[in-house]
Amino acid sequence: MKIAVEGCMHGDLDSVYGTLQHLEKCQNTKIDLLLCCGDFQAVRNECDLKSLNVPPKYRSMNSFWKYYSGAEVAPYPTIFIGGNHEASNYLWELYYGGWVAPNIYFLGAAGVVRFGNVRIGGLSGIYNGRDYKLGRFERPPYDQSTIRSVYHVREYDVRKLMEVKEPIDVFLSHDWPLRITDYGHWKELVRRKHYFKQEIEEKRLGSKAAAELLEKLKPHYWFSAHLHCKFAALVQHGEGGPLTKFLALDKCISGRDFLQIVEIESDAGPYEIQYDEEWLAITRKFNPVFPLTTKGADFRGVNLEMEDCLEWVRSRLRERGCKPFEFVRTAPCYDPSQSNFDGSLTVIPRNPQTESFLQLLELPYLLDSNPYAKDFSPYPSPSVKGGISDDNEEIPIDDVDDDDDDDKELPNL
Repeated sequence: MKIAVEGCMHGDLDSVYGTLQHLEKCQNTKIDLLLCCGDFQAVRNECDLKSLNVPPKYRSMNSFWKYYSGAEVAPYPTIFIGGNHEASNYLWELYYGGWVAPNIYFLGAAGVVRFGNVRIGGLSGIYNGRDYKLGRFERPPYDQSTIRSVYHVREYDVRKLMEVKEPIDVFLSHDWPLRITDYGHWKELVRRKHYFKQEIEEKRLGSKAAAELLEKLKPHYWFSAHLHCKFAALVQHGEGGPLTKFLALDKCISGRDFLQIVEIESDAGPYEIQYDEEWLAITRKFNPVFPLTTKGADFRGVNLEMEDCLEWVRSRLRERGCKPFEFVRTAPCYDPSQSNFDGSLTVIPRNPQTESFLQLLELPYLLDSNPYAKDFSPYPSPSVKGGISDDNEEIPIDDVDDDDDDDKELPNL
């Protein structure tokens, strides 16, 4: 199986798909799947732009809307995670994962799916320690604070991924695992990106949550983006232990290292995206403590015995099959020939995919619950230091392009 991996998409689907089609023709090869490591920007209309945390002068419709409308169809099955520049209102509709457009699948805030016999997991957003233990209290329309905090990784989603026991082949995160630079040519990285030097030397560059997941899951491959550069590393988990091949990629700009083709051993195709039994069981187990206010999750109420739940999920999937529910449009699509739709949706829509997914697992729909409702839990709220605040961890979307003429090719995966 040949998998194309892309760094930060920034809404430029036309360029990425076009590049892959050109590569197929030039190299007489076939790409089976595209993975995107965040900043996908699934912007359907001008209203969605208001949920995109970028300076107003950089807000642009780009090309996703063509695929949402059906004017274009993704030529490859595409799986992506969220980053820190997303149409967060749309991704919230699909918190558990789902199709944002035909053939383009969002893994959710956290998720695991199968593509053929290859198991792919991912974590959306970026790490911010001040918001990590909070619940998912943000709801559109966002203010200047929540438009940032909405994409911060939460402990609840990480704890779900920490319960995965079956092997993961590929894992995606937007920001890099903390201290991943210890396992690659970090001095070469600093020569090209000198402003990383202090954070690397002080062991602060990267995500603590991603580092914990890397240590626990030990996937064969781990792909990231966010820092707008290419960097490879090889992590050995203990003496004689399994290896994880790490690769971070750049943003989609001509002349930059934003794409890599990886060949992974797999069963013969054809391949399709399917639900993962273990992940559905974990989702069902954790949903009763899903934190939807500023208060974090209390995990004492979670029964982690999975076997009975796994068998229940298998039974449900035998009845309906493992393919995700079909794509459904839930908002008007941008039309360049019409006057711009610049209003705000007065009602946050329930995405039929999410409703069907929850019905499959016999779970309640909670995404439109009141984040300010009184909490009746008998347990005390976990301590959250610093409260809700803006982060200062952003990588500017208009970062200065370095002179890459003397870049050396990093180790191939």
